[in-house]
Amino acid sequence: MANLKKGFVHTVFFWLKDKNNDADHKSLHEGLLELSKIDLIQTAYVGTPANTNRAVIDYSYQFSITFIFDTPQQQADYQTHPDHLAFVANCSHLWERVQVYDAES
Repeated sequence: MANLKKGFVHTVFFWLKDKNNDADHKSLHEGLLELSKIDLIQTAYVGTPANTNRAVIDYSYQFSITFIFDTPQQQADYQTHPDHLAFVANCSHLWERVQVYDAES
């Protein structure tokens, strides 16, 4: 049996306005990598859709992040962290849609 961990999981999917624009793709990726360095985050994943082939998988997004925090309060503090606010200010013009899924265990 796997070791069940406790924490707050914050997963966000991003759809670019112009998904075929390499410069926008690179800019958002760099912004997400920088965002993942915020010290409140215990574990960070930044990725693109996996090359899997199952009917239940949504491949329509360009990037996703999964950030794991020890507590809900750390995630709340992340939302107002200056680096997070700067990311939104600098990169929000690149995306047309963002979808967030938060989970606690």
